[in-house]
Amino acid sequence: MKETAITNKKVSPIAWVPTLYFAMGMPFVVLNMVASLMYKGMGISDAQIAFWTSLIMMPWTLKFLWSPIMELYKTKKFFVVLTQVTTGVCFGLVAFSLSLPHFFAITIALLAIIAMSGATHDIAADGTYMGVLSKDEQARWIGWQGAFYNIAKIFATGLLVYLAGYFIPKVGITMAWTIVMAILGTIMTAIGIYHYVILPVDKAESAQTKTLAETMRDLVAVIADFFTKKHIWYYIAFIILYRFAEGFVMKIVPLFLKASRAEQGLGLDEKAIGLLYGTFGAAAFVIGSILAGYYIAHRGLQKSLFTLALVFNLPFVAYTLLAIYQPENLAIIGSAIVIEYFGYGFGFVGLTLFMMQQIAPGKHQMSHYAFASGIMNLGVMMPGMVSGQLAHVLGYRGFFIMVLFCVIPALLITWFVPFTYPDKK
Repeated sequence: MKETAITNKKVSPIAWVPTLYFAMGMPFVVLNMVASLMYKGMGISDAQIAFWTSLIMMPWTLKFLWSPIMELYKTKKFFVVLTQVTTGVCFGLVAFSLSLPHFFAITIALLAIIAMSGATHDIAADGTYMGVLSKDEQARWIGWQGAFYNIAKIFATGLLVYLAGYFIPKVGITMAWTIVMAILGTIMTAIGIYHYVILPVDKAESAQTKTLAETMRDLVAVIADFFTKKHIWYYIAFIILYRFAEGFVMKIVPLFLKASRAEQGLGLDEKAIGLLYGTFGAAAFVIGSILAGYYIAHRGLQKSLFTLALVFNLPFVAYTLLAIYQPENLAIIGSAIVIEYFGYGFGFVGLTLFMMQQIAPGKHQMSHYAFASGIMNLGVMMPGMVSGQLAHVLGYRGFFIMVLFCVIPALLITWFVPFTYPDKK
């Protein structure tokens, strides 16, 4: 792929930062949440949905393994464009495959390719952001970065799911999701073409002189150094348990909302789910994230962390009550989604900052943060893989009650977590 001669000075970050991080968020959210609703509507069991849509998320856990190798071949721009176009084409193939007899196996394989492509895109996108922009510019544009990543989440869980619900009565489930996947494929391919033209190239990349052997030795050294950090095994347990309950719930909530009331679900259609996530959920997430930032700035992370963990786990109480009482009022259901997204936005900030401030600092700060993030994703993926089977055995009510007990170790380990580096407050 021949790259266009775009210099950093010619292109304002406003032209590429929003689209870059929108493209980063899209495949992750679609695979993590939207695909579950699609398969549910097409008759796949909760156990199969939860297992396979969790398993295919593995590349986001392991991406640190091939990130050093990418620096030896081509440029970050090359990988950004390549992965975006690959993701777009694969979503198009998913759209085509939904009408085939063995659609589930075929589409899972395609989604696995998208996951690998998406994880690789994350590496190249973050590398472009850090390589092209100065530290001052990075700080200036970090809000845009986060905003458009979350806009992708709102777009996918809100608008796209709503569109599926809109088309289902008109053209049927299969064709409705075919249209949605085709739209996704078109958007991702268009963004890839746009970035081929507009995305700057990190000028420092031409200075790369390391061999593959040297790169792999460095990778081994980085990993070994990670496990010698003070309190590291406690920290690993902490970042796994912090989101452990969420890992169980993440795959099941959309299925629970969609399931019939006879199956202990709430019997909502895709249109209603998309509306609730795209409105109530979006607003609550933004408010939660902003308030958490002010809260931590005021009290300091060490004093705030337990409260953040407590709020992060509030949604599981809300969904347990929904499963027990099965309300029909959309305002009540929307309130639970507000609690879910507010709790997620408020509490997740604490874990992110903890990994940045207590685990990452040192010689290999960026790599160790990526490694910690991978372990965190693994902690979400593992319970997600068995969540469908547990929901099948226990029923949705029993499942959500079980999840409440999983919150206890998360809160206990947060209460006693040691801080290696002194908090500013």
